[in-house]
Amino acid sequence: MKEYKIVELKLGFRNRSQNFEDLLNLHAREGWIFKEIPHGWNSMILEREKNR
Repeated sequence: MKEYKIVELKLGFRNRSQNFEDLLNLHAREGWIFKEIPHGWNSMILEREKNR
């Protein structure tokens, strides 16, 4: 079974790419995998196995 997490993107105006990468790596350490950024949203969806 999978679980999902929605994370609001607050990247600022400087170093947006680096801030996004850091945010992804932070959640990846907890086992989260990037799923998508829905069109028109300011959030990303992450996924991981529930019974890790």
